[in-house]
This record gives sequence, C-alpha cells and structure tokens, in this order.
Amino acid sequence: MVVPGPAPPIQLPRRRRALKRSNAQLNDMNRLLILGSVWLLLGQAAAADKPVPRTHRLEVTPATVAYGYYWSEATPVLRIRSGDIIDVDTLLTNTPAGLAKAGVADDKIQPALKAVVEEVTGDRRGPGGHILTGPVYVEGAEPGDVLEVKVLGIELSIDYGYNGCSGVLPENCEQGAAAKIIALDRQHMTAEFAPGIVIPLRPFFGSMGVAPAPQSGRLSSNPPGRHAGNLDNRELIVGATLYIPVFTRGALFEVGDGHAAQGDGEVDQTAIETSLRGRLQLTVRKDLKLTWPRAETPSDYISMATDPDLAVATKTAIQEMIDFLVGERRLTRHEAYQLVSIAGNVAVTQLVDKPNVGVHVRLPKSIFAAR
Repeated sequence: MVVPGPAPPIQLPRRRRALKRSNAQLNDMNRLLILGSVWLLLGQAAAADKPVPRTHRLEVTPATVAYGYYWSEATPVLRIRSGDIIDVDTLLTNTPAGLAKAGVADDKIQPALKAVVEEVTGDRRGPGGHILTGPVYVEGAEPGDVLEVKVLGIELSIDYGYNGCSGVLPENCEQGAAAKIIALDRQHMTAEFAPGIVIPLRPFFGSMGVAPAPQSGRLSSNPPGRHAGNLDNRELIVGATLYIPVFTRGALFEVGDGHAAQGDGEVDQTAIETSLRGRLQLTVRKDLKLTWPRAETPSDYISMATDPDLAVATKTAIQEMIDFLVGERRLTRHEAYQLVSIAGNVAVTQLVDKPNVGVHVRLPKSIFAAR
C-alpha cells in the first residue's frame, strides 16, 4: 500500500499574488500617511499655542525715557509679552549745548534730544547721566527669572558721533578741548578718525539692563552691576544675546548709550557716542538661574562681572565661566578651570564706569565638537 505524501501547496495565480502584495503595500502606505498626518496636526497645534512675536515701535520722547537711572519703582512706558520685539530709538549721552560747543550745527541736533533735555528736569533726572529708553515691562517676568535679550538689528540714527577725553589718564587730555565730532559713513560702516586712520563701525548699546532689587533704590545709570546696565561690552553687536537676572516683576528693561565703535576698556570714558535704533527680542527664561549677566555671540560664550576692585571683577568673571562650563558642558571644576586657561580670553570691558570696573571672558564655541 502506498501512502500518499502531503499535497503540494496551492499556487495562487500570479495576478492574484501580485494583487495581494500590492494591497499590503497600500496598507503600509496608508498607515504611514495616517501617522504623518497625526504628527503634522500635533505640530500645527503646538505652533498655534505659541503666539507669534509682535513688534512694538518705541520712539524716544520726554515721556518714554528714564534719564540717568534704573529703578524698580519706575513707571513702565510699554508692556509686552515674553518673546515680543521692540523697535526702539535711543539718544546719545550728551546735550544740545554740549554738541553745539563741539561744532554740531543746530539742524543736525535731534529734535528728540532737545525735547528730552528741556522737559525732563528736576527729580525726573539722575543720579546718572544716560538717557535710557524705557522701562519696558515684560509680562511673566518675576524675580529669579532671566531676561533673554536678542540683538536682532541696529541702525545708526544720525551720521555723526563724538568722543570726549577723560577716563583713566586724563593728564593726556588738552584742557578745555571740546568733544571730537566724528563723521559716520553709514554706507561703508566706517569712520575716519583722522587722515589715514579709518575705524570700522560695530554699533552696540552700551547700556542694556533691568531694574535692580527694590532695596537698591534708584540706581545710577553710570555703574554696571548684576542688573547689567552700563556694561559697555563691545561684543554685544547684532547677533549677540544677553542674559540678565531679573530682580523685580516685569523686569523693567531699559536701553541706551549707543556706541558706533569702542575698544575694550573704553579708556578715555567715551566710545564713538551716537544715537541708535535697534530691534531687540525680549524673552522670559524660567529655565535659567543666573547670579551675573552672561552673553553669547555666534562665535563665543561670554561671562562677565563688575566690582570696584579690578582683581575681584576678574576673578568673578573667570569663576562665572567655570560655573557655566560645569553646568552646561558637564566638566569638572578642575577641567573647566584648565579649559579657561587654555582657550579663554579674559578682557577688561571698561575701566571708567565708576565705581565699578568690568571684566568679561570669551570662550570660542568652535572648540566644542558638534554633538
């Protein structure tokens, strides 16, 4: 008796097999399309939840300036949401009389400067001398937060600036000499200091800051501090981001003291002082905690500190960079200190904003391999 073997598998016609494969592939494609649609909808919902930044125009008038101070009790001239942009005018630190003495024609002195100096008097002025635009109240900012200030754009408002002569070695200055007026070439972004001496322009705001803690009272605009203020840091050009600790509700941000160009140290007490218009994006950062302001540019991380004692300011700025590397780059303190010595650049920011001098440390981003 012969036992039959297993029956051969039934072979589907070739067309039916192809159709089955095609259906399976179609089902896979449908599943991918569905998943893609879900992710797209989730992304659109997230984007809808995030408000589009609004740009606020803030012109400089007698009603929109804080003349010579940062103060937690100052009345805001503008309220914005976190992430909004201010398109803001600022005035140089001088007076119409001072500019006229230096040889500036009356029709080249800004009407806004004339109005501010004439109308903002008495207890509305001082104890410092800078004409600052603001304060701007940023919704959601609370003590302990950080205000992120992105410098999106800076324009020269006028075609001249000035440089005085005082600072750390005033014995070099000619007694009674008027400020030096320097023409600004806005097309080529240069300034001729003297025949054969041409200065490249790198405009920045010498003063960007927030109100200090209430117990500090009405703080002079002259010295920088933990609230930032008159940092005079030449690295804070377009593309830079400044991070400032917040000490009072709303942050109360102010900006001014425009510089067309400045060297580290600002040794004679002035840069090429001028009026600027800027676009700044102000964002509340709840995820950051800072003791001192920090900054970054496309090329560098920057720590900073101020103190009446240059040695103390230097040590603090170095320690701030070490702390940054420990917190953000997960280095040990030993490694971070070594890295600052090997690759960091310690610079005197300014020597003239008494009583505090300033120091900053730049660390190039290029030393870190992409992760």
